Amino acid sequence: MNLRIKTNLEIPANEIQWRFSRSSGAGGQNVNKTESRVEIFFNVAHSKALSPYQKYMISVRNDIKLINGCICIAVQDKRTQYQNRQLALSRLASTLRELLKPPPKNRRETIPTRSSHRKRVDSKKKRGELKRNRQTTIDF
Repeated sequence: MNLRIKTNLEIPANEIQWRFSRSSGAGGQNVNKTESRVEIFFNVAHSKALSPYQKYMISVRNDIKLINGCICIAVQDKRTQYQNRQLALSRLASTLRELLKPPPKNRRETIPTRSSHRKRVDSKKKRGELKRNRQTTIDF
């Protein structure tokens, strides 16, 4: 079962490693005997599905912490292993989609216009006057 990230990007199932362990979440006594916790590993550096530019984009981004060049996601939210597997795959896909988005354009700095400067000063004067009017003056 390949993991579809975008229309032109699909991760083969053999590039995804799984590990299962006992969960600490909900499930009653069933938790003690079933391995419903799922850990998913995707090695970015050794992936054949990603281009060198995509690998670079993932490694440069600080949104996610790569451990030995791998994206690691652990899920124990649901009671069954199957549900946790589906959730882990969807989280991996959304993480990769976010990491492969193009970076936002840099903002070009501009100076404020004369009218915006005037509006700001007028609003500050109006606010100061409102506060001055609230004060009570006591004459002795």
